[in-house]
Amino acid sequence: MSPEALQSVIVLLIGFAVAGLLSSGYQLVTERPLSFRLLNGGAQAVTFLAIPVLTFAAPFVIMRNVVRGRRIERRRIEFVMLATILAGFWSLMSGTVVVTAFSALSQLFA
Repeated sequence: MSPEALQSVIVLLIGFAVAGLLSSGYQLVTERPLSFRLLNGGAQAVTFLAIPVLTFAAPFVIMRNVVRGRRIERRRIEFVMLATILAGFWSLMSGTVVVTAFSALSQLFA
């Protein structure tokens, strides 16, 4: 495996880990699962605060909804594969932002 491919896999995993951490942290504090329904609150402070959280936690929320939909509603496997690709790409992008932010912070404090 090339170093670039390994780096992409690590960034992907970091993106999913951050998504799971944010979603679990939200559920720990509010005692209900994180959902995209938070964006339906209208022009409130909670809605605006939910945007950055959902931006980074979306891969976890998407995969949780897809797995539940496949198990409960018997959704087609094509839909599951498409949602998995979407969540993976989203996780790769958010993981890149997280790694870049940590890299910038390490340069700032070095």
